Amino acid sequence: MIRVAIDGPAGVGKSSTSKALAKYYGFAYLDTGAMYRACAWWCLKQGIDLDAEQVDERVVTEAVGEFFTGDHFDISVDPDAPAVSADGEDISEAIRSSEVSTHVSKVSNIIPVRNVLIAAQRAYIAREADKESFSGGLGIVAEGRDITTVVAPDAEVRVLLTAREEVRQARRTGQAAGGVGAEDVAVRDRMDSRVTNFTTAADGVVTVDNSDMDFAHTLDTLIGLVDEAIEEQEYARYAANLEGYELDEGDEALIEGRGAGETSGRPGPKQVGVLAVVGRPNVGKSSLVNRILGRRVAVVEDTPGVTRDRVSYDAEWSGTDFKLVDTGGWEVDVEGIDSAIASQAEVAVNLADAVVLVVDGQVGMTDTDERIVKMLRASGKPVTLAVNKVDDRESEYLAAEFWKLGLGEPYAISAMHGRGVGDLLDAALDSLRKAEKTSGYLTPSGLRRVALVGRPNVGKSSLLNQLAREERTVVNDLAGTTRDPVDEVIDIDGEDWLFIDTAGIKRRQHKLKGAEYYSSLRTQAAIERSELALVLFDASVPISDQDLKVMSSAVDAGRAIVLVFNKWDAMDEFDKQRLERLWVTEFDRVTWAQRVNLSAKTGWHTNRLAKAMREALESWDKRVPTGKLNAFLGQLQAAHPHPLRGGKQPRILFATQASTRPPRFVIFATGFLEHGYRRYIERSLREEFGFEGSPIQISVNIREKKKRK
Repeated sequence: MIRVAIDGPAGVGKSSTSKALAKYYGFAYLDTGAMYRACAWWCLKQGIDLDAEQVDERVVTEAVGEFFTGDHFDISVDPDAPAVSADGEDISEAIRSSEVSTHVSKVSNIIPVRNVLIAAQRAYIAREADKESFSGGLGIVAEGRDITTVVAPDAEVRVLLTAREEVRQARRTGQAAGGVGAEDVAVRDRMDSRVTNFTTAADGVVTVDNSDMDFAHTLDTLIGLVDEAIEEQEYARYAANLEGYELDEGDEALIEGRGAGETSGRPGPKQVGVLAVVGRPNVGKSSLVNRILGRRVAVVEDTPGVTRDRVSYDAEWSGTDFKLVDTGGWEVDVEGIDSAIASQAEVAVNLADAVVLVVDGQVGMTDTDERIVKMLRASGKPVTLAVNKVDDRESEYLAAEFWKLGLGEPYAISAMHGRGVGDLLDAALDSLRKAEKTSGYLTPSGLRRVALVGRPNVGKSSLLNQLAREERTVVNDLAGTTRDPVDEVIDIDGEDWLFIDTAGIKRRQHKLKGAEYYSSLRTQAAIERSELALVLFDASVPISDQDLKVMSSAVDAGRAIVLVFNKWDAMDEFDKQRLERLWVTEFDRVTWAQRVNLSAKTGWHTNRLAKAMREALESWDKRVPTGKLNAFLGQLQAAHPHPLRGGKQPRILFATQASTRPPRFVIFATGFLEHGYRRYIERSLREEFGFEGSPIQISVNIREKKKRK
């Protein structure tokens, strides 16, 4: 049984909200305020002078006692018909009259009268525990004065419903539009506060201020509180099945903790300056980026052209946050992918607030360096010059030559060893602070994180550009164009998402070397960092083992999944039928995942992605209440018990959802549950509770009865 006690001042909507809450759950409803009003009505009917300067408390108390013990009073606990009667006469309307409203506080302020009513109210509440009661033993919602502290201090849900005085007065005035004079809530508060405190919540009482809530919002808030109480009660009831069984410390921790739901705030993005690192190929830009960040995130190899996209990172130096952008090598008079890389570098400069130009001290000044300087001067952005590969004091003279570029002092650094990088950053951030605007934003921590994964050249970068509605990453027919995971915040249907474009995963990682090896490691790390994986397939070519391995990497990482079949517009009917046959045979382990057929190049059906992504993440976050879970498994076990093994039949004792993201269920059983039965449980859980787009993890703890001593 669940007992809900709701207290609060006049004008907060206690009665209407309490009745709606009781109807929602099939509970009984007790209006204790109506009981006090009925007492005032009875006293007036008996001719007791409640307007006297000194009301005779003994006479009032005796009259009230006779009202209850003499079977004169009755109140319905049906929330649809909460009638109050005296000697069989319905007085529900009479007790709402202005005359009764004026005198009710004089009656309720008499302590012996309150004691009589408190005993009566407790009796009505206790009655609902009976299976033959109105609620059938489910529960009751009782509202009124002292209900949370005196009448039902041990109720499962205790709420102080309150609102600002001017809001309560406005509500009372609106209720009085039918003809009855509006009650002055301030006067009512002063009268009631003589014997009860309803302005602050007692220990264990939840305050709900509905000043700025509508009725539906207030009701939803209370439903949430009751749901939690039901979950607590159901949890205790089903966990009792484990009594008498051997439990270890891990079991106790699981039962006590039972995996609180994960929440994440959605803070707004912080505006910061953007510092772009540019230069010709292989001068050490990515090494400098790694040194500034203090970790190896950008792929580095002694080969020109390893970095191809413009890749941005959140960075900090001496208390200053900024956005750091690594770029591909800038070259002139190049074609194909090299031209696209150079274009991305120019875009990075145009979007930045300040620039660090990296040159190679060992090679010396080149014509390309001079061409880059012309491009930078045309952009009008402040530039700090870094002469890299100056590894010791004896080599510092190498920087002198670069004064000729006309960019001011050249800073001799060694990105590999960190030498001189601090002085360079001090100068670069000084120019960044003086820049006209700050155009960047730190990546908000609350964004949903989506990794684009798939083997090389399936269209991951094309899809990213299509969703962003601009060229964010380099796209080329050359497989493996993307090397670094590229983070991009993209607005889809008014909601920001953090997309991570990754390098294609190779099948035989142990045979990879150089940039491809590190790209593969970073792709796996990107999957671990994400919440949802969009697994891309090239539908125009046969599905390979490599495709399935990529998919398995995301599933094994426990991420929400959406399967994306790209280049669908290039398929004929025969190819489509072939793929449908493969869906049954090759994708049997992910039949729970949603499938979206689209064309990243043209944008066809890309608008279907957002819905699939949201549904997959909702499943990934979903929690099944313990009561519902155990009731369902009980029905499942009764209908399809586990097969006998060795003359014994394993039995499920208790189950709980230990965590979300992904949903993980722990089942306590008397014996080993075979894999086929576990798969049956998983299929049944999906049929009952959904979980479309999310993997489910089920573990079984086998426990034996305690040995008699």
